[in-house]
Amino acid sequence: MKTRVKEFRAAAGMTQQQLADRVHVSSRTIISIEKEQYNPSLMLAYRMAQEFGVTVEELCCLQENKEQEDRRYEDL
Repeated sequence: MKTRVKEFRAAAGMTQQQLADRVHVSSRTIISIEKEQYNPSLMLAYRMAQEFGVTVEELCCLQENKEQEDRRYEDL
């Protein structure tokens, strides 16, 4: 799943470790989310969104991800 975590984290001047500490996960989790190798839980997405002052929808590109998923289903 595409997210804007890296973009928001960089804009906030935070390291991956700093963000991880603030949302109570390992830096490895943040790295995996940023590489689109791991989808955050709803609670983790909410915690990160609060850190950046954005909505979960904005952080997780929900509209864009839904449209991409819809196209995949249409191709079946």
